[in-house]
Amino acid sequence: KENPSLGMDRADTVIIGGGCVGVSLAYHLAKAGMKNVVLLEKSELTAGSTWHAAGLTTYFHPGINLKKIHYYSIKLYEKLEEETGQIVGFHQPGSIRIASTPTRVDEFKYQMTRAGWHPTEQYLITPEKVQELFPLLNMDKVLAGLYNPGDGHIDPYSLTMALAAGARKYGAQLKYPVQVTNLNFRSDGMWEVETPLGIIQAKRVVNTAGFWAREIGKMIGLEHPVIPVHHQYIVTSSIPEVKALKRELPVIRDLEGSYYLRQERDGLLFGPYESQEKMKLQDSWVTHGVPPGFGKELFESDLNRIMEYIEAAMEMVPVLKHADIINTIAGPITYSPDILPMVGPHQGVRNYWVAIGFGYGIIHAGGIGKYLSDWILDGEPPFDLIELDPNRYGKWTTTDYTAAKARESYGFNNIVGYPKEERFAGRPTERISGLYDLLKSKCSMGFHAGWEQPHWFYKPGDETGYKPSFRRTNWFDPVGREYEQVMEKVGVIDLSPFGKFKVKGSDSVKLLDHLFANVVPKVGSTNISHMLTPRGRVYAELTVSQLYPGEFMLVTGSGSELHDLRWIEEEVARGDYKVDIENMTDEMGVLGVAGPHARHVLQKLTTEDLSDSSFKFLQARHLKLADIAVTAIRISYTGELGWELYHRKEDSVALYSAIMEAGQKEQIDNFGTYALNTLRLEKGFRAWGAEMNCDTNPLEAGLEYFIKLNKPADFIGKQALNQIKEKGLKRRLAYLTLETDNVDPEGNESVWHNGKVVGNTTSGCFSYSAKRSLAFAYVPTELSEAGQNLEVELLGKNYSATVVQEPLVLTEPTRSRLQRKGRSPKA
Repeated sequence: KENPSLGMDRADTVIIGGGCVGVSLAYHLAKAGMKNVVLLEKSELTAGSTWHAAGLTTYFHPGINLKKIHYYSIKLYEKLEEETGQIVGFHQPGSIRIASTPTRVDEFKYQMTRAGWHPTEQYLITPEKVQELFPLLNMDKVLAGLYNPGDGHIDPYSLTMALAAGARKYGAQLKYPVQVTNLNFRSDGMWEVETPLGIIQAKRVVNTAGFWAREIGKMIGLEHPVIPVHHQYIVTSSIPEVKALKRELPVIRDLEGSYYLRQERDGLLFGPYESQEKMKLQDSWVTHGVPPGFGKELFESDLNRIMEYIEAAMEMVPVLKHADIINTIAGPITYSPDILPMVGPHQGVRNYWVAIGFGYGIIHAGGIGKYLSDWILDGEPPFDLIELDPNRYGKWTTTDYTAAKARESYGFNNIVGYPKEERFAGRPTERISGLYDLLKSKCSMGFHAGWEQPHWFYKPGDETGYKPSFRRTNWFDPVGREYEQVMEKVGVIDLSPFGKFKVKGSDSVKLLDHLFANVVPKVGSTNISHMLTPRGRVYAELTVSQLYPGEFMLVTGSGSELHDLRWIEEEVARGDYKVDIENMTDEMGVLGVAGPHARHVLQKLTTEDLSDSSFKFLQARHLKLADIAVTAIRISYTGELGWELYHRKEDSVALYSAIMEAGQKEQIDNFGTYALNTLRLEKGFRAWGAEMNCDTNPLEAGLEYFIKLNKPADFIGKQALNQIKEKGLKRRLAYLTLETDNVDPEGNESVWHNGKVVGNTTSGCFSYSAKRSLAFAYVPTELSEAGQNLEVELLGKNYSATVVQEPLVLTEPTRSRLQRKGRSPKA
């Protein structure tokens, strides 16, 4: 029966929240042909954070794939007026980021090499060019500018209304004021969305509720880590020097001063990001909820809080000194802990999607609407954006953590973005391995999905601590030392952050055969397996071990834990498989022991025969080491002789101590993830998130060995891969060595050939064995043969690179095999 007051009782998709993001999603879903798209807004469209936003639009983003979101948004906003007949107030005078320190100039060069393989126009410009574009600037400190010609600003209210007009034109229904009062999940996978006007049954629900997102999440038992921040900006009266200009000033971002400044009519608009000590959070909303009537209200402004930023702006743009402030806006913006939004389906609840936590909702709205709409309609993301995965957070993300991180992220808004960046607020979380207390003073820790994990270890005489740099820094020599430790002796690494799942049940073999492109390993064996998307992209890489008949352990990287678990659970529900899945990540510790003496050391702790004939490469078994129960897998991401030892977290210290004690004679020592990365790159091992992800297929990534196209099971992505194979590949992953000076590739740098950008690196490092830099890169197939000369751009300079035969260093199993055949393992 039709509900007269709502006019409907069923929907395909219910979108909750009528800010620019929700309205953009409604527009894109309806435009793509989805029927029964319903958006519910509790007060009026743009209420919350949208209406008072400063509306900045920029092509720039340090993230590779977020650039695509920005690009799409700007291209959409350029044609929206024509499509909908609604004025959007879009200005595109360009924008300039100002460098006033040498480190900032390095950062701009670092960013430029990441822009070369994108369609976005971006230039590093001289102070003279900066002054020509923005004549009102005090040039005393300006060293360079990063210029994006298509940037500017848009009126957020008009933009949202134009998207709303478009959404209605294509058949979406926008209902307001209609408050969602409850959400009930039904056993058939449908949602019941309760409102004062009745209930709507929906196939899926999308939470786009801005700073009400937490309230919506709480209805289904989720604690979304978002928190409102007070953001202030100031509008001045008319300024004669601005009025006299012939064209609109570009938007300025003074990074050292930590503010943006743009023209607003004949005056200026200026918005700072205060330091974490000064900035203000609306914590009470997190503890007690958003006040029920809050819609288009603002906070009390507080000019004292931003005085030092106003002074910095007056120094940089002297005409400000004589301008009158006519308006101060202080409104709530939602922040997530790392400043990036949460976009996509949520683990643990079916058919519940989010697009929340936008610190920059206006520039993200268009692109995210399209990205989510494509994902909802196609069943897989159109490109990889794992950095926005809502499942990067988990139970460890407490309210205190969210608050500490939001403070830091807001305060660090314009901080230098270094490679291998670490931020320390809110750490450690409750998610620490059993070894954390033992190791924390001995090493530089990195943050991985809530965990602390050693990056590299200190020795007397080392310069300790976190010293970020665009060039080789304090960890460079220690990592070389750890590299040698593993290659020549034996090393131990804490791998506890791995995501670990147990899968068992009558359909477990059938499920895994369908999920993975590799064959299902036999009992007592392990293999490396990939989950592919229907289009044949690499959704995930896991190690799969069958420990007992029908009982498996699946292991994935720390950042992929809930990303992978959600995909598996979705498939279980879709195919109604009879299996139990248990997430063991927090209960289980993992130690890696690797190096030529690894067997010798471990053999002292067990009666089990660890010899090569008895415990072969890629075998898994339960055994006792120093009377501690472990599941041992003979595998190592170092490519050296080694085992991964899975055990109860409470046994970590005892196990670690026993191994260290047993290895005294062999001079056993610790190593961290930086050395591990070098070891895996030298062996030609690919990494998920770098060499492969939802932007790459396994054939171009060189993963053929793990993809069994001839196995009987119809695994996800199999048909697509057969078509990709038939068509032939346009690009391939190549393996490069580089002649550099004091800088090494990281990944995402531009690769040049004959004066043109032809591809990009995916990861890189210094090879301590070859004494030169090493990188993986995607290049056109015809440029991927060994011997091919290319160039890689690092910090504004092109270095010569050569495609070489991989790997640089043979793995231990390969070396042993060659030795048995009487050939030299040095080959």
